[in-house]
Amino acid sequence: MNIVHETHFQDLPLFKRGKVRDIYDLGENLLLVATDRISAYDVIMRQAVPEKGKMLTRISLFWFDVMSSIIPNHIVESSVSRYPDGCQPYADQLEGRSMLVKKVQPLPVECIVRGYLSGSGWQTYRKDGTVCGITLPKGLRESDKLPEPIFTPSTKGEVGEHDENISFEETVGLIGKEQAEQIRDISLAIYTKGAEIADAKGIIIADTKFEFGLDDDGNLILIDEILTPDSSRFWPKEGYAPGGPQPSFDKQYLRDYLNSIDWDKEPPPPDLPEEVVENTRLKYKEAVDTLVN
Repeated sequence: MNIVHETHFQDLPLFKRGKVRDIYDLGENLLLVATDRISAYDVIMRQAVPEKGKMLTRISLFWFDVMSSIIPNHIVESSVSRYPDGCQPYADQLEGRSMLVKKVQPLPVECIVRGYLSGSGWQTYRKDGTVCGITLPKGLRESDKLPEPIFTPSTKGEVGEHDENISFEETVGLIGKEQAEQIRDISLAIYTKGAEIADAKGIIIADTKFEFGLDDDGNLILIDEILTPDSSRFWPKEGYAPGGPQPSFDKQYLRDYLNSIDWDKEPPPPDLPEEVVENTRLKYKEAVDTLVN
């Protein structure tokens, strides 16, 4: 199975390498290439997950199309044959795992929406009954559905740096009240629509994150990826039982493995057994096949 851990397109100017995506500057637009790299706790693993980049691209394109009635997105083209001539020598590597997107000014905030009590939210709730400064009802269990989805933004750490949760007031301080309210309301609308669609297909979207940017005219644009197993916590609806952790279709499986070996969540990452890599691939595949097909 073909694995793309890193791309090297000598005729295209590399803009940056993210945790998963290699980004090339094509002048007016950017070329996003989803590699098969996988990160956990903001650290890139040594081993890649075969076909992961293609699965992420497939599911993002599906959701970008579904959510276009709520907010415009950054996609210019996803068919490699219609990319600029300079991309064509690399068509085989680009096929199925790339997007040509508008250049925008990214906002310095990750827009996290939580519909269920899990992960770091559950940890803080156990301590003081809050999630990212939002007080929740008493007596909730791990994996309980929240009374309504909540918006819990964070900063955007560079590669190797950890994101940090921030309050809505801190978000206002970063980007202003009007823009903060806009990204909050749109994030909640996207999550609500996506959760309803996924629920009908047997998947619970427990939480997710979105990113936004501003185009040259100052318009808000949805960017990066959307409702993927990398950016979301997916649970099978069948067998859902609050009161503990849930099985998942996302990289929580990888996180659970890393927690089991007492890794300190700092570089360098541990080597991943082949079984963990393959099981992670199968979980991604099941999520994509269930949602998109």
